[in-house]
Amino acid sequence: MTFIDDDRPQKKPTHEIGMELSMMSVDELNSRIELLKTEIARIEAEAARKASGRLAAENLFRS
Repeated sequence: MTFIDDDRPQKKPTHEIGMELSMMSVDELNSRIELLKTEIARIEAEAARKASGRLAAENLFRS
C-alpha cells in the first residue's frame, strides 16, 4: 500500500543555471521564467539600494 500525503507543504520551484529543460512542460518553463524575473528584480533592487548607500557615504566624506 502506498501512502501519499497531499497535505504536506509543496516545495517552491527552484532553478539552477544550466539545468536540463527538455523534460519540462511549457507551463513549468513559464513558471521558471517568472521565478527568474522576480529574482532579477530583487537583485536589481538590492544593487540599487547598495549603490545609493555608497553614494550617500561618498557625498558625506566629500563635504
